[in-house]
Amino acid sequence: MADGKMAKRIVIIGGTACGPKAAARARRCDPGAIITLVEQGEYLSTATCGLPYYVGGVIKSRGAMVARGRGFFQDVLDIAVMLPARAMAVDSRAHRVEVLDLKTNRTSSLEYDKLVLATGSSPVVPNVSGKELKGIFTLSRIPEADAMRGLFASGEVGKKVVIVGGGLIGLEMAEAFIARGLEVTVVEAMPRVLPGLLDFETSAHVARELRRHGVKLLTEQALTGFEGDSRGWVSRVLTTDSRLEASLVLVAIGTRPNTALARGAGLAIGATGGISVNKYLQTSDPDIYAGGDCVENLHRVTGKGVLAPLGSTANKHGRVIGTNVTGGRAIFPGVLGTAVAKVFDLNVARTGLSEEQAQAAGYNVVTSLVPGGEHAAYYPGGREIIIKLVAESKTGKLLGGQVVGPGEAAKRVDVLATALAFGATVDDLADTDLGYAPPYNSALDPLHNAANTIRNRRDNLARTVTPMELKHKLDSGEDFILLDVRTPEEWQRQRFEVASARLLPLDELRRKLDSLPRDKEIITFCRRSPRAYQAQRILEGAGFTNVRFLEGSTTAWPYDADLVSFKDKAPAPEPSNGDKAS
Repeated sequence: MADGKMAKRIVIIGGTACGPKAAARARRCDPGAIITLVEQGEYLSTATCGLPYYVGGVIKSRGAMVARGRGFFQDVLDIAVMLPARAMAVDSRAHRVEVLDLKTNRTSSLEYDKLVLATGSSPVVPNVSGKELKGIFTLSRIPEADAMRGLFASGEVGKKVVIVGGGLIGLEMAEAFIARGLEVTVVEAMPRVLPGLLDFETSAHVARELRRHGVKLLTEQALTGFEGDSRGWVSRVLTTDSRLEASLVLVAIGTRPNTALARGAGLAIGATGGISVNKYLQTSDPDIYAGGDCVENLHRVTGKGVLAPLGSTANKHGRVIGTNVTGGRAIFPGVLGTAVAKVFDLNVARTGLSEEQAQAAGYNVVTSLVPGGEHAAYYPGGREIIIKLVAESKTGKLLGGQVVGPGEAAKRVDVLATALAFGATVDDLADTDLGYAPPYNSALDPLHNAANTIRNRRDNLARTVTPMELKHKLDSGEDFILLDVRTPEEWQRQRFEVASARLLPLDELRRKLDSLPRDKEIITFCRRSPRAYQAQRILEGAGFTNVRFLEGSTTAWPYDADLVSFKDKAPAPEPSNGDKAS
């Protein structure tokens, strides 16, 4: 070095997301560092989150899945690349990594001043009979996707596909397989799809969308094994309740952090099974950093350790690590579990805690379930979304939110994630100055309405019943009035086929108050809830003492069997009445 200082030696193990990002950032921060990137696979900097779209044919080229090739790192960034090569052991005392060249089968040693572990995670495959059969896939790397595409091109695979796991990858792959003309069954051990991300009210709409596109769902069924044919190819999937024919199986029940190197080096492992790191992403050895799927993250709401196997998190980790291994002090504050996905024509997004997770963490929660349009109702082409907001009941502090629907969900969950990151309350969210123009939004965003609904509940103005509570009332035969305040035309299109249902349009309600019994509970509903809320206030103003409205009304109703819907007629637009939630 010209200044007499020794160049810093940085070794990075793992070349998918976090590792390449850390390498590139380190080079920009320290042009003189000696940086070596070790990757055991065939590709660097791969966009693994896009693999379902590559399998399904939306992404045509394998090359599109590789963000930066070997040449970029070597020629542009002057980073030495060892590929394919596997790090076999870390000697933290000697600051040395043993590396096996997978082409020559030769072993060499790399000395480091700073080491980065970006070893990622591996798909979980249950230890059941038949797991070694051909035709059983996981999906975490390009070669696995190539193998499936090769089968489709050859015509060697039959029509029946079983996906084990109803998480994000499983559902995205269901769409990919349907696009290939296959018959798809999704098996999920939990009672609903996306069980770790969504509550029942929002998950039910995802399940409905899957069924609408021909996907068969089997929930509360655990995998017990596989059966094969004479060729050693999978032919059946066995669950606790079913024997399913299958010519191809995708196992997508989650991932496990790759921590063997860290354990061998004596590094601390967190309670979740990920490598323990501090806010600088240092491990228990201050000269070793770790990031990506292999580490345990801090959840910014609960303050507890969680795993966050997401490309977005891995890239943020990489930037922090690249800064810090070159002398910086960047901080990674933690994660919120923000996720967004496309499930056929439905957009699905969430952040923070679900209601179920918040209750498990010890919070007393208040929620709202609010449908709305993605932009102004009078501007053509608008699509609906449903928002579930979760907050702490005493303080109003936001804890999480979920958005589902064909309309724009990503920007809503991004607003919520931003609000959560700054510790916002429902009052803060309701007062947030969001952009408004008819093609992009309504005067009050659905997020505003969701926050205002909680504020109205807090102020004893809005009294609500959840879909689950109403379903229980209907199933148990309780005596109450289910009052539909929509128009007769809407009643004909879609209605509750139950004895307690009664039609009384909102514009006739004040004139016909005497037709309603005052000794029974009345639950009002409309299409999205604004008219139902207005009806509740009218009835209470007239002296009725036991009135609530159905949250989300018919738009958010998650139980198919309890509505009669005439699909050939589109639902009437929700009448505009200004501030829908105030």
